[in-house]
Amino acid sequence: MQWVFLLLAGFLEVGWTFGLKYSEGFTQLIPSMITVVLLAASFMLFARAMRTIEIGVAYAMFTGIGTVGTVIAGILVLNEPADFWRLFFIALLVGGIVGLKLVSKEKPLPEKGNPTAEANQDQEPSFMNAVNSDNKEREKVGI
Repeated sequence: MQWVFLLLAGFLEVGWTFGLKYSEGFTQLIPSMITVVLLAASFMLFARAMRTIEIGVAYAMFTGIGTVGTVIAGILVLNEPADFWRLFFIALLVGGIVGLKLVSKEKPLPEKGNPTAEANQDQEPSFMNAVNSDNKEREKVGI
């Protein structure tokens, strides 16, 4: 389900990007309001997706979907050029997005009501545990 949230967030990014253009610098009320709503919805879905998808993969896919979608929509709606190199680099970007999806690993969602899962979710990363224990050792020695 998190991947669906991420896909929808990317599509909404295309919408709010177009909204930015049509709001004319937020001087047009209706396009500005639509842009803000799409932006908020996009980021809410993006944040929801990052609950289980690695942050680097999620962000790359979110911006990649938005970028590819915006370029394609610009070609189809705004008659922007569709030359070989533009399409070639779009294809490279899509290949990178698919590759990241294939190599990514999802974290399990914490179970509600399971104290072990909730406790593990609140733990600091292991490198922070090492730093904190090192600091405690220095305090004992007086450094």
